[in-house]
Amino acid sequence: MTDRFQAKLISGGHKGAEAEFGRNAERWQVREVTLSYEGHAMERSGEVEILSEADLAQGDVSMEIVFQRLGRSFHRGHGIRRVIQSMFHVVTRGDHLFAVGWIQPEGTVRGGTGWGVELAKFFNRGVSVFDQEKQSWFDWTEGRWQPSEPTIPDRAFAATGTRNLTASGRAAIRELFERSFGPPPDAGG
Repeated sequence: MTDRFQAKLISGGHKGAEAEFGRNAERWQVREVTLSYEGHAMERSGEVEILSEADLAQGDVSMEIVFQRLGRSFHRGHGIRRVIQSMFHVVTRGDHLFAVGWIQPEGTVRGGTGWGVELAKFFNRGVSVFDQEKQSWFDWTEGRWQPSEPTIPDRAFAATGTRNLTASGRAAIRELFERSFGPPPDAGG
């Protein structure tokens, strides 16, 4: 069983999967750090660390590389660039990335979540994705997705995912916390 007092959730606090990870961290009394930047709309705002322009620049990458790596383009310009820049910090500060979304047939993950997953692969982080269509967890192992039942490590971990979280996605996050830490502590202690 993982020591919840050693674990630390790192996310962007966005609506959907990231906020659900945050609610579960709060329920299990796991420290939660939300990375943000000027103009960022977030749902979770407990312990917030504001990234400076210099911090964001560390995560800057050519949008062409993002498009090529994911096999698709995004049309939100500056907004998506900020998300991509901040995702660099979310991923690099955690030892393992947990994501909720949809694994595409070519092996990438749909949407902006896919960039976080690709960064985690690039930086040799552990990667676990709950595929909402298949309703199952998968780990990136030996260059492919393999079914798994992941657990949260007793150190910093990152979380990201779709804004369109389904009931099965919410349940998968809760079950991940239960599998990792046991039942949630009662409200009194």
